[in-house]
Amino acid sequence: MNRGSQKSSDETLIEMSRTAWSSGEDNNGFHSNSDKETFQLENAEIWRKRALFLKYRSRVDKQQQSKDSVYFRDGVRRIDFVLSYIDDKDGEKKQDRRKVFEANLQKAGLEVETEDKSESEDGKTYFLKIHVPWEVLATYADVLKIKVPFKANDIPENKEIPMGWLFTPFRLPDHVMNPEPDFFTSTFDKSKIDFFLIEDKETLFPASTRNRIVYYLLSRIPYSTEDKDKKGIKRLLNNGTYTSAFPLHDCRYWTRSRDDNCESERYSLYKNWARFSSFYKEQPLNLIRKYYGEKIGIYFAWLGFYTEMLSYAAVVGLLCFIYGVATFDENIWSREICNETIGGQIVMCPLCDKKCGYWKLSTTCSSSWQSYLFDNAATVFFAIFMGIWVTLFLEFWKRRQARLEYEWDLVDFEEEQQQLQLRPEYESKCTNRRLNRVTQEQEWVLDQTPADKAGRFVLCWTTVLLWISLIIASIIGVIAYRLAVFAAFASIMKDSPTNKLEIVGNLITPQFATSVTASCINFVIIMVLNFLYERVAIKITDMEVPKTHVEYENKLTIKMFLFQFVNYYSSCFYVAFFKGKFVGYPGNYAYMFGPWSGLRNEECEPGGCLIELTTQLVIVMVGKQVWGNIQEALVPWLRNWWVSRSARNHPESLYSRWEQDHDLQNLGQLGLFYEYLEMVIQFGFITLFVASFPLAPLLALMNNILEVRVDAWKFTTQFRRPVAAKAHSIGAWEEILNMIAVFSVVTNAFIVSFTSDMIPRLVYQYVHNTGNAASMSGYITHSLSIYNISEFPPENRPDDDENPDWFNAGNYTTCRYRDYRYPPGHEKQYTHNMDFWHILAAKLAFIIIMEHVVFVVKFFVAWLIPDVPSDVKARVKRERYLIQEYLHDYEVEKLKNQLSLNTDVHNDITACTCPTTDAIPKLEVLSDCLT
Repeated sequence: MNRGSQKSSDETLIEMSRTAWSSGEDNNGFHSNSDKETFQLENAEIWRKRALFLKYRSRVDKQQQSKDSVYFRDGVRRIDFVLSYIDDKDGEKKQDRRKVFEANLQKAGLEVETEDKSESEDGKTYFLKIHVPWEVLATYADVLKIKVPFKANDIPENKEIPMGWLFTPFRLPDHVMNPEPDFFTSTFDKSKIDFFLIEDKETLFPASTRNRIVYYLLSRIPYSTEDKDKKGIKRLLNNGTYTSAFPLHDCRYWTRSRDDNCESERYSLYKNWARFSSFYKEQPLNLIRKYYGEKIGIYFAWLGFYTEMLSYAAVVGLLCFIYGVATFDENIWSREICNETIGGQIVMCPLCDKKCGYWKLSTTCSSSWQSYLFDNAATVFFAIFMGIWVTLFLEFWKRRQARLEYEWDLVDFEEEQQQLQLRPEYESKCTNRRLNRVTQEQEWVLDQTPADKAGRFVLCWTTVLLWISLIIASIIGVIAYRLAVFAAFASIMKDSPTNKLEIVGNLITPQFATSVTASCINFVIIMVLNFLYERVAIKITDMEVPKTHVEYENKLTIKMFLFQFVNYYSSCFYVAFFKGKFVGYPGNYAYMFGPWSGLRNEECEPGGCLIELTTQLVIVMVGKQVWGNIQEALVPWLRNWWVSRSARNHPESLYSRWEQDHDLQNLGQLGLFYEYLEMVIQFGFITLFVASFPLAPLLALMNNILEVRVDAWKFTTQFRRPVAAKAHSIGAWEEILNMIAVFSVVTNAFIVSFTSDMIPRLVYQYVHNTGNAASMSGYITHSLSIYNISEFPPENRPDDDENPDWFNAGNYTTCRYRDYRYPPGHEKQYTHNMDFWHILAAKLAFIIIMEHVVFVVKFFVAWLIPDVPSDVKARVKRERYLIQEYLHDYEVEKLKNQLSLNTDVHNDITACTCPTTDAIPKLEVLSDCLT
């Protein structure tokens, strides 16, 4: 349809309507000329709305198809990509670039159609629609080695699952789970087109493959007549020549397309995958891969598999917690603490200088019971189980990944082609050329001396270390806060915790109040530093000028994960491995910055530091997950709501498919990077510190069930359709997961040994107990050392008004503290006794034994489980065999036909009707990778 004639017709219709209306009034004598002018001025807004309505109505009537369609105006050619731009007043240079670029698009065989700005909702945006015809598709499918079916899969697949009927409620319809038949495939060869199973050329390649081919071309087409090296849509987007470039969704997500030729896959994904009501359903991975491409498909496959494996860890962790609840009454040491004749008579030494008074052990009764829920015999079992679970998760994921590689035609996928695609930012800084050994072509290289390269490296990692130091400084600040406010909390609650805090009663202790407030402050600091460092990491990675996108993402991954590792885990490491370990003893306390600071190192409660580690872990982990989900869901929705606020009430006939997608958020190159990063950080929480909180996998499972649907909802409803990309694995994240898995064995062994009280209890139960049967009676008294109150230095002695009334009324000469030291009066008073060394030896022995047991089991399981399932190996071999056999038969048949044709030509040369080579269209193949 001619756009200019349509516009003229619209204007003519509007003017005719105005003329007829005004002339009709004059003929009927309703108004005089002056009255008519007054009336028209008063109703100017009505005129404008009437004109706009008539213009839109004429446009819709003439177009004969919905503007929600994904086809050109002819209704035949599919829109494979859309570019948008705004014609600036001073944009002559941009106009020249667009003119050259679009001319080269057509030279490359692409077909274009422009939507004038008058047709857009905002009245200023042009849309360039691109269609890739069959000849171009076939050419670049050959270049990109895209696989195409050549034979139906003839290997019988055993889909019978024992007790399969139990999984029926979780299944999706087969047409959703398997949108395409199962075929053997081979890399496309344009010269052997009749070798492949091609029923319809228009449907042979799915829309995701088509937009990947178009984007491959757009990234290589030049936009300058003087300099052929100025090319690619990325650079045009960076310099503002085009405002956006994206493939189209095939329909609106809440309803099917009205065009029968559209697949409406977006609607199917929303209906069966993105709605939270489907949280218990399996994911349609094949449909996700078909619609979004393999890179996004492999992310959701990994996320779904991770969530599935979490369910097993969550069940075991819940059983361990239930064991703690069931054996609650067997907690003898907590009963002793709560007993008024035992714990109520034990006077404890002050926990801080001056402002902290003496206190009775029975005040920690509640925290002792809480600690037992997570610090019991099941803790050791669960720590060992999680070490084995991590191995099973990684090994079974390798098998799942190998199966997907086969099913998604990624077995022979080579990343070299993607790795050779240079970043526009790199190309713009290049000044020299050199021969590429792979392509044997001259390519631009960055002109920098070894000194420049070393300087960039040093500056980059100095910045990283500076920010890591900033994190450590903030953690030290939080520790200083804990030490400073603990004295205040202890002073407030010196008599009884119920005096000032009647609502929560004795659940709150000075230690608990300090730990909770410090954890909340630490979480806020973590989120602020994370927000700032994301931008710093991108800046310093840009400063390094990585050559390819793969190299860029790997460099950014290392920096971001290293920072996030320190940022999120440092506070947990402090509580687990430092708090209460270097406190000294009464009369010789250790101070954080020296005695002048007055900040005495924190002590653990008699119940242990494990409950504080649990508190820290829950606040940081749950807070991050809740904030992440709110941010992921709310921010894109608000942005889209704001952008489309003036157009969201328009009918589909006025708000075109390309305008609807243009108003959505762009996923960006690092969209999946942040999704992986979020899940890997969570993986670290549930593995590195899981011995302190067996319910962590359950919380992670609940979050991930929501995460899958939130991510699906975002991709389906809030983001533009991303350009499809191939990926055969989760990339560098797999190595990071392996590193965390190994490190988690060490951390959990140390948590059980040094943070938990499990080893001291076992040593007492089986070595120091003098009874006939192993019992924990007397453990509390045995685990506390004695100090002579009269020996307190003045700087450590509490002020008189800080001591509770019961202490002033009594005659107390000694106090207790948590350690294993000789009592006053002993020749080695206040030095470590033999119990300390026995327990230390037992702790070190446990670490060695646990690590060796878990690592041996890990290596045995890894050896026992093959990375590639046997049926997948058989299918790969079968497919390769069939390719060779069918190609051989094809070539033989082709040779027979050629010989037969030559014989017929000799017999009757006039019978030859073969087309000449000049009649076959030729395309100049654009490739940075192939000669």
